[in-house]
Amino acid sequence: MIVSEADFERCLDEVLSAPAVSGDGVLGPDSVMWRVHREAALFLGAGRALLLQLAHPWVSAGIAEQSKVFADPLGRFHRTFSIVYTMVFGTRDQAVAVARRLYRRHAAVDGVMTETAGPFAAGSRYRANDVEALRWVHATLVETAMMSYGLLCPPLSDAEREQYWREAMRFAGLFGIPHDVLPSDWASFKAYAAARMESETLTVSAAARDIARRIFSGDATWIGPPRWFTALTAEMLPERLRLAFDLPYGARERRSAARARIWLPRAYAVLPEGLRTVGPYQEAMARIRGEPCPHITRLLNRAWIGQPLMPAAGGAAQSHARG
Repeated sequence: MIVSEADFERCLDEVLSAPAVSGDGVLGPDSVMWRVHREAALFLGAGRALLLQLAHPWVSAGIAEQSKVFADPLGRFHRTFSIVYTMVFGTRDQAVAVARRLYRRHAAVDGVMTETAGPFAAGSRYRANDVEALRWVHATLVETAMMSYGLLCPPLSDAEREQYWREAMRFAGLFGIPHDVLPSDWASFKAYAAARMESETLTVSAAARDIARRIFSGDATWIGPPRWFTALTAEMLPERLRLAFDLPYGARERRSAARARIWLPRAYAVLPEGLRTVGPYQEAMARIRGEPCPHITRLLNRAWIGQPLMPAAGGAAQSHARG
C-alpha cells in the first residue's frame, strides 16, 4: 500500500492532535525518546541500522539507483541525522516541515527492480512511500536505538520500554505510517522485528552487498570505520544477514567486539555531558530555557547534522533570537 499525500497529511494531523508538551515539540524532555536519542551512544548502531535497511531489496534498489550516497556520503549522513533529530528535538513546526520534505523526497523514488531479490522479481516496481517499506525502516531505527543505548547506558525498565514504544508509534506518523499497522506494544514490536529478520522479505541483493562493501571498506567515504566498529556491527546483526553481507566475524573480530564492549562504557561514562549528548538535544534544551544556542552546540550540530542549527520550518537553518 502506497502512502498518498492525503494519507500522509492525515498522519500528521494525528501527530499534531496530541496535547502540547514543554518545548513545543512532538515529544518533550520528559519523554523516554528524548532520554534515549540525546545520547551520542546511538551512533554505535548506525552501521547495523543501515545494513538492516539495505537488506530490504526496495531500499537498496532506491539507494543504488537514485541516491547520491556515493557522490556525497557525508552529505547523506548529515541529511539523515538532520531529519531524525529535527523530528525528535525540533518544534512541531520544524518536525512537520522536515517530515513533508522527506515525504516529497520519497515520492520521487519510484523505479523498477533490476534483479530478483527474495519475493521481489526483476522488473517489478518499487516505491519508497510503500507502507511496509516505511514500517521496516522505522523498525530498524527504533530497535537499533534501544540496542545501542543498552551498550553504554543503564538499561530501561519494562515500563520505560513500553513508554518508548508508545512514543515511537507517534513518531511513526511523521513518516506517514498509519497507527493501525503498528504493533500494539513493545513485545509485539519485538516479535514483528524478529519475524521480519528471518523472512525472505529481507534478502541481501547484489546491490545491497556492493553498497555495504563500499561503505565499510572506505571506498565510498574515503575512510573506513575502525575495526572495532565493524566488529560490533557484525556482532549486532542476525547471523544470516551478517553472512549475506560478507561481514567478517572470525576470532579476531570477536575479540575486537568483546574488548570494545569493555572499554567503550568506561570511556563513555567519563565524558562530559556536552560530548555525551548530541547537538540538536542541546539546542532544544537552550530553546526550552529561552537562551541563545551556545557556540559549542552550533559546532556539535555541524558535526551531527551539517549545519549550526536544526532546519527551520521554512527550510533554512534558524537564525532568530536564539543567537
